[in-house]
Amino acid sequence: MKASADPVCTELPTAARRGPVSHTVSRVARLHRIAAGKVLKGVGLYPGQEFVMMYLWDAGPVRQSELIKAVDLDPSTVTKMLQRLEQAGHVTRHPDPEDRRSVLVEASDTSCALLAQVERAWGDLEEHTLTGLAPEERGELARLLGLVEANLCAGAGECG
Repeated sequence: MKASADPVCTELPTAARRGPVSHTVSRVARLHRIAAGKVLKGVGLYPGQEFVMMYLWDAGPVRQSELIKAVDLDPSTVTKMLQRLEQAGHVTRHPDPEDRRSVLVEASDTSCALLAQVERAWGDLEEHTLTGLAPEERGELARLLGLVEANLCAGAGECG
């Protein structure tokens, strides 16, 4: 049942009454992904591609297999992302000189302009997402979500 002070968009389904926070987190994650898709479209990226680029900007050249593990996506999904990013001129791929069976992936020199756009888009998304929260509330939300993330990654055996 929805309390009058409850800021959610929808009534809580009967089946979710034992997990109201999980239900809210799920809805928030879906809505955040939609909002992220809108801001990323403005810089020419699809959702998820920004995480690939963020990793490459920070890590430098990496084997494609390492990138797949780092972004925790299906290999075919990452391959398709890399094809699109390569066509757009944001990444380069070439054989690893130490192991010709492996492919090295790196952010292209021209992706530096994209980096600034992604930083701006991510900042805009942050402001949109957290509108109405005071700085201390934002910090507390980040802290609490960090705890939730740690619980989930420990349960999934995916901490890293």
